[in-house]
Order: sequence, then C-alpha cells, then structure tokens
Amino acid sequence: MDSRGGKVQRRLSDLKPGEGGKIVRITGPPSLRRRLLDMGLVKGAYIEVVRKAPLGDPMEFLVKGYNLSLRKEECDNVYVST
Repeated sequence: MDSRGGKVQRRLSDLKPGEGGKIVRITGPPSLRRRLLDMGLVKGAYIEVVRKAPLGDPMEFLVKGYNLSLRKEECDNVYVST
C-alpha cells in the first residue's frame, strides 16, 4: 500500500515470475493499446507472470485462462495493482 492507503501500481515488466495483479491502466500509442486490448489485457483482468526469458525479453503471462507472450517494451505500457 502506498502512503495514501491505495494499492501500489507497478509496470507489468517489473513483476517477477509467480507475481500478478489486476490491470488498472494501459498507456502508449493508440495502435498498441488496441492490440493489447484485443489480446485480453483489459482493465480489471487478473494477470500473472509465468516466466521470463533469460535476458528478460519476452515474458510469458497467464491471463483469462491462456498464456500470452509479450515483449518488454509492450509490458512497460501495462500497469497492475498488486
């Protein structure tokens, strides 16, 4: 929790395997936001990190019952509440 009593928002790319959270916002250019939304990354969805590649890119996630791989720069645009 932050100092105001709210939940902490973190970038998806900052999470470690086994960690997860509820998606609170998606930033970036409209074309990227639309693409992420089409893949099921919508506000309120729970997402969990399954694993990271050895160099950290790409990352694999479990969201809405399926596995999804994203590049780190795409993950930087997704914020979750942990």
